[in-house]
Amino acid sequence: MNVPLPSSAAQLPPPVQLTQREIHAILFGVVLAMLLAALDQTIVATALATIGKDLGDVEHLPWVVTIYLLSSTVVTPLYGKASDIWGRRLAMLVAIATFVAGSVACALAPSIYALIVARALQGLGGGGLISLAQTILGDILPPRERSRYQAHVASVFALSSLVGPVLGGLISQHLHWSVIFWINLPLGGLAFWMANSLLRRLPRHERPHKLDFAGAGLLVAATVSLLLALSWGGTRYAWISPEVFGTFAVSAALWGLFALRQRRAAEPLIPTEVLANRVVMFGTLAACFGMGTFVGLSIYAPLYFELVMHLSASDSGVALIPLMIGTVAGATISGRFMMYVRRYKRVALVGLSLGILAQLALAVWPSGLPFWQVEVLLAASSMGLGTLLPVSTISIQNAVKVHQLGTATATMNFFRQLGAAVIVAVFGAILLGGSALVGVPVSSLETFSSPAAGGDLAPVFRWIFAAAALGLAIALTFLAFMEERPLRTTVADPVTPKAT
Repeated sequence: MNVPLPSSAAQLPPPVQLTQREIHAILFGVVLAMLLAALDQTIVATALATIGKDLGDVEHLPWVVTIYLLSSTVVTPLYGKASDIWGRRLAMLVAIATFVAGSVACALAPSIYALIVARALQGLGGGGLISLAQTILGDILPPRERSRYQAHVASVFALSSLVGPVLGGLISQHLHWSVIFWINLPLGGLAFWMANSLLRRLPRHERPHKLDFAGAGLLVAATVSLLLALSWGGTRYAWISPEVFGTFAVSAALWGLFALRQRRAAEPLIPTEVLANRVVMFGTLAACFGMGTFVGLSIYAPLYFELVMHLSASDSGVALIPLMIGTVAGATISGRFMMYVRRYKRVALVGLSLGILAQLALAVWPSGLPFWQVEVLLAASSMGLGTLLPVSTISIQNAVKVHQLGTATATMNFFRQLGAAVIVAVFGAILLGGSALVGVPVSSLETFSSPAAGGDLAPVFRWIFAAAALGLAIALTFLAFMEERPLRTTVADPVTPKAT
């Protein structure tokens, strides 16, 4: 399907030179949009019990979280392609408006089923916010200068991970759970106004494109079936059950059809030129395993604190702070290095190596270490991961043409989210399977009713930390294979490297 562009698209006006004040204003709007999406993934968790009690349905509560993950993940590549066709401003406005509309529907939901549908709508908007925000940074800043602002991006996720659960608990306890969705209205309204007014001055790179609806449909179906299998496995159904095995088989078949479609489509959803780019391929895989490992640790570290170190739920939340802050520190250090050194991969290679060693230390001594040593090891792990984030993102954006910036950035974010879902499921399978082997009932994991049994779970967390070390090692390997191209000092298209 040919997507028409305005008649002036072939002769777009030269890009407007943005002032430093305008860049900072756009940056503020971009960070606000990212915060909307990132905070909504964490603020709901602590309010789930209250929501289930109020709506009279606890059985279907997990779907309130799962459906948002599903819908936000599958639309990420679509937003990237759409922004390359129609521009970032329109794509961002659609994402914000859809997210806010979903938030209103969530707040007004009269039943758990209505809330699940509303969360799906909300995810359709949230899936574009983070990817588009990173793409917009690529539009207004050259790669070398862009590294300076990556700490802001990392701080959004750290802030949401720290503030979200606390805020969700306070609101649901002292106000009403619907307030966690109502607060998105003023924030979303401000983000919409800023996007509508400020993004008009963005440089435009629209080109005539064909939107591959068949490929998009196959990608959505393959991703949904994979995430469903991962969310059902070990919880609703056994991992070796026909339901889970069959869903995995369907997903594998759909992924095969999607790959075939990408090879035969006149203009595939993810262009072959992007996929064949070694920087994009290896950078995306490194980010996939690195971010997936971090998300897995952020979910299972609190369980380790409660079940093995016998901390209370509130204390385990406080103990998670070094893991979150370390990521921001690592991203800041790495981003600064990228501005001044040519071999910018080295800081990330060293950082990931230190992270691997820290996770191996936790795997060797899962119990018996003083609390402060555990905190130092977790901080070292997240700092090492933080050094990867600017290197992978900016290297990918530096290696593609400006009219492919949205597609490449969205592809990276899509596989980062998919990697997080897979690795979280792997960690969960290790915990559930390991607890059965050591004789700890699953009920104690769900309710923490027998914390004394937590000491028996130390060997199980040994394997979780070992799996985290493996995830970081895979990320390190892919990063080592990623080509290290000089960072551009302009937003112009990259120079194609000569064949050797």
